[in-house]
Amino acid sequence: MFYTLNVAGLQRKLPLCRVTDELYIGAFIVFGDPELTTACAEHMLKKAPEYDYVITAEAKGIPLAHEMARLDGNRKYFVARKKPKLYMTGVFETTVKSITTEGEQKLYLDVADAELMRGKKILIVDDVVTTGESIAAVEKLVNEAGGIVCGRMCVLAEGGAADRDDLIFLEKLPVFNPDGTIK
Repeated sequence: MFYTLNVAGLQRKLPLCRVTDELYIGAFIVFGDPELTTACAEHMLKKAPEYDYVITAEAKGIPLAHEMARLDGNRKYFVARKKPKLYMTGVFETTVKSITTEGEQKLYLDVADAELMRGKKILIVDDVVTTGESIAAVEKLVNEAGGIVCGRMCVLAEGGAADRDDLIFLEKLPVFNPDGTIK
């Protein structure tokens, strides 16, 4: 089963994936699709509020954040990592439960990145927002770092996320019944 999505002037067929017996979602993947990544980043920049830096959670938002930063003059961007790295000089951490990842995860922000964020306008970017848990976790890290969240953006707002008034997105993505019909 597939769902045909039109976004940023492109069309893609998303495979439907089981989350529970009663809930299926369309798998939107920017990894390995530079045409889609660039088109989405261009369209997101047109809708973005004024910002100093972009941040995303590891991993699927990284290509978007990178391309947005590149297209907007090779700006620096930040990644909230799933594990602390040896190069980090210290970390802030928070917990997140994502609909597409089993169990709880942690996200980490390097204190060196936090220093650069302090007092700056930070735009949170992701590929798909469903429950908003990942964006909320990244927002918590930005707030702890002293950054100012100026916006929350994604390519697709899935299900009820499209009803949020604090989320900028390119398109809505429905959720599905087991037979592939839209819920």
